Amino acid sequence: MSRLGPQDRAKLLLQLHSSGVLVMPNAWDVASAAVFAQAGARAVATTSAGLAWSLGYRDGEQVPRADLFRLLRRIAEVVDVPVSADIEAGFGADESQVGQTVTAVLEAGVVGINIEDAPPGGSGLFDLPVAAGRVAAARDAAVAAGVPDLVINARTDVYMRGIGDPAERPAEVLRRAHAFAAAGADCVFVPALSDLQVLSDLVRRSPLPISVVTTAGGASVAQLQAAGVRRITVGPALARAAYTTASELAHELLDSGTLTASSPWLGYDSLNALLPTVPTKE
Repeated sequence: MSRLGPQDRAKLLLQLHSSGVLVMPNAWDVASAAVFAQAGARAVATTSAGLAWSLGYRDGEQVPRADLFRLLRRIAEVVDVPVSADIEAGFGADESQVGQTVTAVLEAGVVGINIEDAPPGGSGLFDLPVAAGRVAAARDAAVAAGVPDLVINARTDVYMRGIGDPAERPAEVLRRAHAFAAAGADCVFVPALSDLQVLSDLVRRSPLPISVVTTAGGASVAQLQAAGVRRITVGPALARAAYTTASELAHELLDSGTLTASSPWLGYDSLNALLPTVPTKE
């Protein structure tokens, strides 16, 4: 896998979306990505929130671009599976800047992206021509970089931001899915939609495969696959679980002076072995 060039990695990631369901755990740093790949993930996604927290920033395009690209590069260097990055709304005010972001992501070795149709920190969505234009800019940048099969998971926040009348939201998702498909997207991502019947109906009517998030207590992979969902991620859920465990153990250590765990810990040697050795400088 590591010997494949960017276009071949992108093509592999695209093929993983062609049938069945692709489950992609969301990494927040290099070690978590390596853990997920070792666990059997066929591809790894990143979580924008988790990456931001790991670098000391809030979510919402607060991470400096150089820091983001540096971390993505290291993740792509270490894992032997395709990596898809959450680039939020594209880290750019206009289509040109979105294209620059995608070029930098590809140079980092990442071969898939999520791109949102909502500006960071706002309450509404981009007008549809604007949102579709940003998807098209991402595709154009990928073609120009020689990676035409970059997998674009175009996210719509119709449900995440509670846009419009609930009864009209499926139609708005479909309207955006058609525009994103025409702009060059490969999937339409609908976070915060958990109704399996609505999902099943969207799958039948959408021009693009449907991608969703599930969380603890949410629909199972089997249920989502039965509804026709093609791609499943978990957002920052695993990062939150890791930080929750760290917080609980820190409180126990500081309050009672003990350090226990409800399940076996990953061993030092096991974790260390997941990461490459830096060649000795002569």
